[in-house]
Amino acid sequence: MKKLIITSSLILFAFINLNAQEWHTDFSEAKKQATKNNQKIILVFQGSDWCAPCMKLENEIWSSKVFKTYAKDNFVLLKADFPRRRKNKLSKEQQKKNGALAEKYNEKGIFPLVVVLDKNGKSLGATSYKKTTPEAYLKILNSF
Repeated sequence: MKKLIITSSLILFAFINLNAQEWHTDFSEAKKQATKNNQKIILVFQGSDWCAPCMKLENEIWSSKVFKTYAKDNFVLLKADFPRRRKNKLSKEQQKKNGALAEKYNEKGIFPLVVVLDKNGKSLGATSYKKTTPEAYLKILNSF
């Protein structure tokens, strides 16, 4: 019985991970995947441990089943995180990558900022947190 429960749990975990959309942290990898699959890139600038609207965007939109299901086949997801707490500190290399993205796509330092890019990295439009449904948010993203 114990083996059955463990096996079932492992299968469920694997199924969930296969269906989960992966958030990239490397721009060149995101562009490669977007080119390969002919998809747009959703670039999110966030402060994961200090920005309240960023956390709301995560909980209300990115974590929703509606968004995950749609994004899996339509977007490559890329996060540029700027945490402030020492325990969440990113590697120097990742900080440098995120800083370079911010210089190019978020010069004003807006958090959260959601930039829709084509597969080549050209900005098509940008938005921020909106108190809305995942379906309505997807319409905004697709309008760019």
